[in-house]
Amino acid sequence: MNAKNKKIMIADDDPGIVDAVEMLLEFEGYEVTSTVDGLTVLEMKEDLPDLLLLDIWMSGEDGRDICKKFKEDKLTRNIPVIMISASHDVRESAMIAGANDFLAKPFDMNDLLKKVAYFTQKQNAE
Repeated sequence: MNAKNKKIMIADDDPGIVDAVEMLLEFEGYEVTSTVDGLTVLEMKEDLPDLLLLDIWMSGEDGRDICKKFKEDKLTRNIPVIMISASHDVRESAMIAGANDFLAKPFDMNDLLKKVAYFTQKQNAE
């Protein structure tokens, strides 16, 4: 896996999850940014990530709404989004919101790495 130069953004209002996932992805060689504020995702206009990990239940802003707006914006619509949630209907919620994939919390870190690698490598092929 060549993670070099791939930027991942984590948007989750749980600082513990953000810290753990950020450390794991950085260890794997990804460049990682993070936010606990969903509005930050919608305000991005430059230095865009190659992949967005987005929690469905963000404080102040619903991750599903963020995903829909993210996918409607011509600047960000082609960036893969993996939604994460402890909700029992995470798959359905993620697909309705336009996400490319999903992970149910608690998730296995190896599953996360496989999904991140898949979407970042897929971009190289396109």
